[in-house]
Amino acid sequence: MQPQTLNLPPALTLFPTLRPPHKTLTFHRFLVLIITFLAYASFHASRKPPSIVKSVLGPKIEPNSSHIGPDSGWPPFDGPQGTHRLGELDLAFLSSYSIGMYLAGHVGDRIDLRLFLVFGMVGSGAFTIFFGLGYWLDLHWLGFFLVVQVLCGLFQSIGWPCVVAVVGNWFGKDKRGLIMGVWNSHTSVGNIIGSVVASGVLEFGWGWSFVLPGVLVIVVGIVVFVFLVTSPEDLGLESPGMEIEMNVEVGPERVESEEAGLLVSSESSDTLAAIGFLEAWRLPGVAPFAFCLFFSKLVAYTFLYWLPFYIRHTAVAGVHLSHKTSGILSTIFDIGGVFGGILAGFVSDVIDARAVTSIVFLLLSIPALVFYRLYGSVSMFANIGLMFLSGLLVNGPYSLITTAVAADLGTQSMVSGNSRALATVTAIIDGTGSVGAALGPLLAGYISSRGWNSVFFMLIVSVFVASLFLIRVARSEIRERLNVGKWFWNIMSSH
Repeated sequence: MQPQTLNLPPALTLFPTLRPPHKTLTFHRFLVLIITFLAYASFHASRKPPSIVKSVLGPKIEPNSSHIGPDSGWPPFDGPQGTHRLGELDLAFLSSYSIGMYLAGHVGDRIDLRLFLVFGMVGSGAFTIFFGLGYWLDLHWLGFFLVVQVLCGLFQSIGWPCVVAVVGNWFGKDKRGLIMGVWNSHTSVGNIIGSVVASGVLEFGWGWSFVLPGVLVIVVGIVVFVFLVTSPEDLGLESPGMEIEMNVEVGPERVESEEAGLLVSSESSDTLAAIGFLEAWRLPGVAPFAFCLFFSKLVAYTFLYWLPFYIRHTAVAGVHLSHKTSGILSTIFDIGGVFGGILAGFVSDVIDARAVTSIVFLLLSIPALVFYRLYGSVSMFANIGLMFLSGLLVNGPYSLITTAVAADLGTQSMVSGNSRALATVTAIIDGTGSVGAALGPLLAGYISSRGWNSVFFMLIVSVFVASLFLIRVARSEIRERLNVGKWFWNIMSSH
């Protein structure tokens, strides 16, 4: 297969030694994993500043009290309605993000993924910077911040369908759960980087908490433009999902491999018609996992946007932590998420049951959330331990569904290996999840004024409902495993 040189990034065009046969398939797989990891980590790093600056923008805590007082932060987010306005700000970003996700997946299946991804990264970085400029321009108009967040959300929505489609193009199903579990730690790593950077410069003015992550996204976008190869076919390499047939008559779109005597399809995935939006919804498993992610992501994003604020306004061992310490401490949840994503991917590969793995993690996260709310304020050790456990269990299924599950469903036999279904299916699943992600922080902003017990009750109910959507899929997985076990036992008994 000849490389499609028009799709090659500048680095591989200028330096032929980076192309086969000088560099192997394994080399390029690792390169793709690293570049897409950095790309989406930078996306998430630029999403983190709003949660870090909430405690600065919003109403202040009253001295010697756990109640939120009316003292001003940064208008229009100060005063008794401050948490409501901050929740609406999250809604502006996440609602446009969820809507944009559906559109981005549809477009991503039809144009150059590398250029589309770079477009999204540069736009995301620019509008993240624009938000921070409100500090130096002394802007207090809610409309400005809402419009910037809406536009930023649209550009951010381009990232996920693109990176998952690219990784799905390079890796087959074997050990996909573990590979994508490790790779998907970019979400938590990006959150950690964003938290540390935004918290570290907060004392110089909250505008810097947006400007630096915004610049980071643009810089990494340049790296993506220069180095990212979106599919093996662009380098003349075989796709991991390429169809191999034997004893079939050679047609105009088949070539014969003289060494192996096999017939290999030379039809590139780019020549296949992109799957329709409604057709993708009807693929087996897409709807249950999409609605499960709706509630699972509702929980994860409530923590993403409100955990630093919660820590700041909840005394740990009788002491209220500073803005900077609260932001940095919140990274423990994301560190747990790194381990949770890897563990969920590994377990799902071992038992070959994505839904069963997700249900187990979801149900175990319920007592973890209860314990974190009840005992997280007892001591710093208890806070860190329970926050880590909550992050591991909450982010495990969220990570699994948005990566390995989406890639499995987008490359299943129902679409005949059509990798152009990947971005659409990924966008449907994560886009539906993003609707929940938009709803969670908004509800938290309103409900938190009644007390944090109500917020945690909402999160626990959401986790339970998420698990209900996967019961039928899990039952099918268990039945299939039992049937395979019986077949294997019969084979062994016959010998």
